[in-house]
Amino acid sequence: MNGSAKSHPIKQSTLTAQLGDLKPAVDKGLQSLCKERIIGRIWDHDYSVWKPQPTEITNRLGWLRIMDRMSDEVDRLNGLVGQLTGEGYTHALLLGMGGSSLAPELFEKTFGRPSRPPEAPSPYLDLIVVDTTDADAIRAAEQAVDLKHTLIIVSTKSGGTVETLSAFKYFYNQLTLAVGPERVGEHFIAITDPGSKIIEMAARYHFREVFENDPNIGGRYSALSYFGLVPAALVGTDIGRLLARASTMASNNALSDCDVIGDNLAARLGAAMGQAAMAGHDKLTFITSAALASFGDWVEQLIAESTGKERKGILPVVGEPQEPVDSYGEDRLFIHMRLDGDAGDDDFVSELAEADYPVITVHLKDLYDIGGQFLLWEMATAIAGYFLRINPFDQPNVEAAKVKAREIVADYSEKGSLPAGDFAQLNPINLKKFLSRAKQGGYISIQAYVHPTPETDAALQSLRKAINLLTDLATTTGYGPRFLHSTGQLHKGDGGNGLFIQLVSDADKDLPIPDEAGSETSSMSFNVLKKAQALGDAAALREVKRRLISFEVGTNAEAAEVIARLAAAF
Repeated sequence: MNGSAKSHPIKQSTLTAQLGDLKPAVDKGLQSLCKERIIGRIWDHDYSVWKPQPTEITNRLGWLRIMDRMSDEVDRLNGLVGQLTGEGYTHALLLGMGGSSLAPELFEKTFGRPSRPPEAPSPYLDLIVVDTTDADAIRAAEQAVDLKHTLIIVSTKSGGTVETLSAFKYFYNQLTLAVGPERVGEHFIAITDPGSKIIEMAARYHFREVFENDPNIGGRYSALSYFGLVPAALVGTDIGRLLARASTMASNNALSDCDVIGDNLAARLGAAMGQAAMAGHDKLTFITSAALASFGDWVEQLIAESTGKERKGILPVVGEPQEPVDSYGEDRLFIHMRLDGDAGDDDFVSELAEADYPVITVHLKDLYDIGGQFLLWEMATAIAGYFLRINPFDQPNVEAAKVKAREIVADYSEKGSLPAGDFAQLNPINLKKFLSRAKQGGYISIQAYVHPTPETDAALQSLRKAINLLTDLATTTGYGPRFLHSTGQLHKGDGGNGLFIQLVSDADKDLPIPDEAGSETSSMSFNVLKKAQALGDAAALREVKRRLISFEVGTNAEAAEVIARLAAAF
């Protein structure tokens, strides 16, 4: 069905760079990689490339050779697809966050339903990613499928992700109503690490199947493991072909001798990322072909969570509205992700290069080059970590917001209400006053705890554009709590140059979170959990002296219009 890992002609992405004044530093970086034998040492799992201690390094390098193991799993995964479609399954809901959800979302948007004729019968499943605690978003996902013909994928490395477990309890109850308690378990599969509590839970609730992932792979490096490839197969990706491209890139990324290290794409990209960031070009700004847009969300987590720590960091800027070339600051390094045949951004990228901005173009021959891109960017990010002298595999600040949210939830359980929160009056004067605190070399992060819809997407882009024009600074957006598992580490771990705008809505119609799967009792709702997460992250940001302003934007039904009005008032 979805191919063999050894049956496709070799293709290879290419990389060109116009680095201007950065070129001497990048060349020096390549010499350092050669002199210190960094490439070979990474492949040998030498933790001292990054830190003198092995903690969260030696047990995080399984991604380097995961292609070999997963090539042996192609038939098993294709067999699952055939089994499910043969039984009449048409949809899958993936419950996961961060590294468990971003690659699956990429596969659905790139190889799934959007790439197939709308009315064509499909031997695959349509996938919806549920990476939220917004009640209206969860209801929308439920209403988009027929639960009787839907597979639920519970995807969590740790087994303790609160968003994933809350969604599991809700959908388990809904499926029990739809198909009955005797058959509900066969609608569930799990992807997790060995020893996680999900394995015991899956046995208790009679899941159809459990995929135990290599535990030596961190979430953001897991795209080519079960976490990525199970959903990839379900939506119709030729996973054998994808893995073949990754293996080709691995061969290139292993080039380490001094006379060929300049041919190693990851060495060139990683040296550019690391040396540019050290020189102040730490806003890595992605310009992507339309068909590759979802790659930006995946690589955003990889770079932000890997590098944003110890008061350092590379800020990935994804989906930013294009502005006049002369409005960009000197803190940019542009990445043009160009799919063969798509010249849509070529003129703009040429303008950037002519204006002496550093530009790297990564040219993909076709969509399956994404398989190689996963490994390229993982390796390049690890190499950038060497230059930044940080551990690219840990996430020391991620837990802070979770701890604060748990404290707020515990307080809610005792008192029956949430704290009021420190919300400013919503008006353009307050926002402009806040933005006046921005400094050259900083950035603006919009954190939207609202229902993700095309309308809120458009409103947030309008706000982003207005802020761009006012400040000439890099802007990012993220839906909460999703971004907490992506850029949240960088927000608290970098040098503190960000300004954070938090937008929080209430659900139009709330949903209860069952206390346990199968239980009719509920002590908390999704809206309460979402607001606790927003309040918790605000507290965590303030604890590390980040500049934050929070606004309430009404209900989800009102949020898009409220945000759009705010943008228009600039």
